[in-house]
Amino acid sequence: MQWVRRFVRFHGNRHPAELGPQDVATFLTSLAGSASTQNQALAAILFFYRAVLDKPVGWISVVARPQRPQRMPCVLTRAEVRSILGRMRGVERLVAGLLYGSGLRLLEALHLRIKDVDFERHEIMVRRGKGAKDRITVLADAQRLPLARYLDALRDRFRRTPTTVELPDALKKKCPNADREWCWQWVFPGRGGRYHLHPTAVQRAFRAAVRASGITKPASCHSLRHSFATHLLEGGYDIRTVQELLGHRDVRTTMLYTHVLNRGRLAVRSPGDAL
Repeated sequence: MQWVRRFVRFHGNRHPAELGPQDVATFLTSLAGSASTQNQALAAILFFYRAVLDKPVGWISVVARPQRPQRMPCVLTRAEVRSILGRMRGVERLVAGLLYGSGLRLLEALHLRIKDVDFERHEIMVRRGKGAKDRITVLADAQRLPLARYLDALRDRFRRTPTTVELPDALKKKCPNADREWCWQWVFPGRGGRYHLHPTAVQRAFRAAVRASGITKPASCHSLRHSFATHLLEGGYDIRTVQELLGHRDVRTTMLYTHVLNRGRLAVRSPGDAL
């Protein structure tokens, strides 16, 4: 109710029933926070009118919702990616390699099960990605051998010390023994093996590698996914293919990467180069 109290005080303690859409818009404009802050305040006020005052709020549609500013993604060059990955070790290096080599989000990589990796078809099945959508993406040749060796060692350990894993939805009831099967094990298990590796372990290792590389860009693990998309477009792959690999619902989201290509969509040559 904090936002409602602030809203009422802003309008001189007038009763909210007397206030309308223009008053809401004025209050939102007065907030100096980000678009997220303004949207949070709007949601609280909307809930108050609907659930507490039991007042129709059809008029709220005339209030313009604050839009988050569109930011250009942080994209690393191939040399920078090579430098960062070269300074990472162990499981964190394998995860980072999949983020760049397959265009995965961090949690998508950590949610992988053994059955989701197809070495013969050079594919990775991403299940329930963003928007609860499944998709297939590529498994880079450079990642196949290190990942296969890692999984062989993981399987030997599983045979010696079997573990049970957390299963999605109601699969435990449908397949009571699935949590003990090798195919359902995490590709990157955490301590104990029941849950996957925590994302902060990879994020810390990545930040340390960025610092050690002397890179000043505000790079994060997600920058590897941005770099994957940008480097594919630079390599001449069509934008629809990149859209499918990334799992974007709308191609306009993928088109954002055309603005950060090294030479732009039309390969424009600056007149300054002719001086």
